[in-house]
Amino acid sequence: MLFCPVNISFTDVWEHGTSRCFHETVSAAVCSLIILVFGAAQVIIYRKYATPAPRPPGWGLSDERRKSLSFLYNVQIVLTELLAVYFLVRLGLQGSVLEGPIVGYMILTSCLWVVSLNMSLILMKIERRYMLPSVPTRGHGLVLLVFWTALFVSENLSFLNLNREKEWWFLLTSTADKVEMAFFIMRYLSTLILFVLGLKAPGLTTAYNAGEDSDLIDEESGQARGSTFRNFYTKMKTLAPFLWPQKSPLLQLSVIFCFCLLALGRVINLYVPIYSKAIVDSMIGENAVFRWDFVLLFVAFKFLQGGGTGGMGVLNNLRTFLWISIQQYTTRAVQVELFAHLHGLSLRWHLGRKTGEVLRVMNRGTDSANSLLSSILFSILPTLVDILIAVAYFVAAFDYRFGLIVLVTMTLYIVVTIWVTEWRTKFIRSMNLADNAKEARSVDSLLNFETVKYYNAEAYEVDAYREAIFKFQKEEWKSSATLNLLNTVQNFVVSGGLMAGSLLCVYMVVDKQGLTVGDYVLFSSYILQLYVPLNWFGTYYRVIQRNFIDMENMFDLLREEKEVVDAPGAGPLVLRSPTFRGGGADIEFCSVTFGYSPDRPVLKSISFAVPHGKTVALVGPSGSGKSTIIRLLFRFYDVQGGSILVGGQNVKTVTQNSLRASIGVVPQDTVLFNNSILYNIQYGRVDASYEEMVEAAKHADIHNQILTFTNGYDTVVGERGLKLSGGEKQRVAIARTILKSPHFILLDEATSALDTQTERNIQAALYHICNNRTTLIVAHRLSTIIHADQILVLSEGEIIERGRHEELLSKGGKYAQMWEEQLHNKDAERREELAESPVAESDGGKPKPNPLHQ
Repeated sequence: MLFCPVNISFTDVWEHGTSRCFHETVSAAVCSLIILVFGAAQVIIYRKYATPAPRPPGWGLSDERRKSLSFLYNVQIVLTELLAVYFLVRLGLQGSVLEGPIVGYMILTSCLWVVSLNMSLILMKIERRYMLPSVPTRGHGLVLLVFWTALFVSENLSFLNLNREKEWWFLLTSTADKVEMAFFIMRYLSTLILFVLGLKAPGLTTAYNAGEDSDLIDEESGQARGSTFRNFYTKMKTLAPFLWPQKSPLLQLSVIFCFCLLALGRVINLYVPIYSKAIVDSMIGENAVFRWDFVLLFVAFKFLQGGGTGGMGVLNNLRTFLWISIQQYTTRAVQVELFAHLHGLSLRWHLGRKTGEVLRVMNRGTDSANSLLSSILFSILPTLVDILIAVAYFVAAFDYRFGLIVLVTMTLYIVVTIWVTEWRTKFIRSMNLADNAKEARSVDSLLNFETVKYYNAEAYEVDAYREAIFKFQKEEWKSSATLNLLNTVQNFVVSGGLMAGSLLCVYMVVDKQGLTVGDYVLFSSYILQLYVPLNWFGTYYRVIQRNFIDMENMFDLLREEKEVVDAPGAGPLVLRSPTFRGGGADIEFCSVTFGYSPDRPVLKSISFAVPHGKTVALVGPSGSGKSTIIRLLFRFYDVQGGSILVGGQNVKTVTQNSLRASIGVVPQDTVLFNNSILYNIQYGRVDASYEEMVEAAKHADIHNQILTFTNGYDTVVGERGLKLSGGEKQRVAIARTILKSPHFILLDEATSALDTQTERNIQAALYHICNNRTTLIVAHRLSTIIHADQILVLSEGEIIERGRHEELLSKGGKYAQMWEEQLHNKDAERREELAESPVAESDGGKPKPNPLHQ
């Protein structure tokens, strides 16, 4: 049996390429030598020193991350087995479909590939299940990495044989050539995927690389570290609804037209240097011709292309113009969706948030979503396509060496850019965290401006902010310094490739090897045209990476679970008359149990009812659960036990909007928007007329006070209403509740922080709003609720007393004790007022009657 086919010698190494006999034998021998010799040594070392991995696969990772890595590990296994099967199948088909004799090198290489691939499977499983007694492995061992690299390089070396007509199948002249080409594509893709997955090492990161000592966990944020492109598909899937204008056919047409302009630009980039060469060649030699048509076409293409990078060309300008509306759609969609999602989150989440940090995340995230698509589609993708076109053109029109130089240079440039940029990720992420902390510090300090003044802490706040800036600038310096390092390395790679290609081109022109001066002009102009956008590749890649980093926190916000959601099929709250409901209560708590944390219950089996048109008051010491009852009724939280009925319907079975639309709340601490008084009153019912708002202000006893302001109803109340007094803010809140005209009223200690006279005025306003409405009051001052139809006394989350004011006083229990204490305190305050003022009051010191008591 011959080792090589007839008329092919193993020693015949080069003739416009290598022979398949030589190429496949050397490739199989080198790869087998690597994996068998050094792999066997690794197996011996593992058997002697290794111990089972102490952590189970996926330890410390989320279910989604664990499934993703397990899938990739299985892909590694399947591809390796497929390659082994492929070599056996090809050998079997050699004498039939491929119509060629089986020679010695085919048997030898097939056996070597099958053995070496199975050896790699053994090493993969050993590295997954065992570990050496040293620093935990951060990836696959050197043997497997070199083996996968050699596999991929071997397939790439096949391109050296494009110009060899004998044996190789690139010309696709027969069925056998087409089958071989299909096999080659399968091998190439398989070895490429194995090479990439080998760098990622999914079988190891799930086994023991995800612990607290791993680089995959961020110490400050607690989030998984690693490439910002991890879960790329998931992130793009989240953004996809915002990137495609689903409801606008005109914008969809604009997107398609932009892609057409992008494709046309790739063709223009190829023809610009081609016509430059044609112009130069037409002017050289004795047969020089005035080719004005070449000049006009060249100028026309340059007009369409622009200044080399497409930055000033008609095509790029037109595409940019059309893309403005698409970008605005994306930005608008992301911002609105995120804003709506934040409003849909629970009160628990909002109480624990940092406003400055959330706003920073929103701004950076939406800006990143705006530029992400443009960077990928109109910067990275065209650059990669231009590189592939250039490699193919130089191989076909010049020489394979030019294509090889371009391919190696571009590949090395991209690999270096990605590697260094990924290495810089930790510095960018740390800078973002420091920036978040700086912004949160400044916003928190300014929001608490009064507290800072009360405690004379301006210098402390300034020093703390200065320290936050120092920390941010320290991280910023690291990010900027590593960026300069990246630019230097990129410039070195680009200059090296340009030098090698130029030397080869000039040599072939001078040595008369089939190239002309025009070819050198073509090469130099094309390569420089290609390097200009490539120089921006690092910037584009960093922009995309920065976008993903900036969007990480935004994705976290979008993934934040809504604690309180409408049940499937929930309908609106239907309020029927009490007679139709059979005399049922408007509000009813049935054995309600709730706690903000599992180990600290706030309410313990609370049960009570509020009949239609009646008033029930909740009293008790701080922390007894009074305000929690209000929050549960408004469904800021869901009960953990029991049920809450409104109008005979469980609040969990009706929509939140319909429930809250029927309830009016006057909170203890009124917070107003930094807008006009009119705006804040109108917030009770945004479609109300001006006359209705004025009428509501009159009922709230604030209309005359508003008219004394310089701008009247247009007076801006300031941040959180700080320009108004406590009583004025409270009456604005009452006015907008009156304007809302709800079925139920919740008063959460609405007058606890007011002086006596203001309290009396507001009580009169509350009497108007509560008249003939079902009312639930949380009271601090007992004198404000003596009119209530029922008073519930809470202590440590339980109702210990219930009844009317007189009944509870007669019992002599907790309520009577609280009443006596408040009377004593009120008498003491009264004596202090009389002592300070020598003028007796006209009413003889008698308290004014309580309108609600009337």
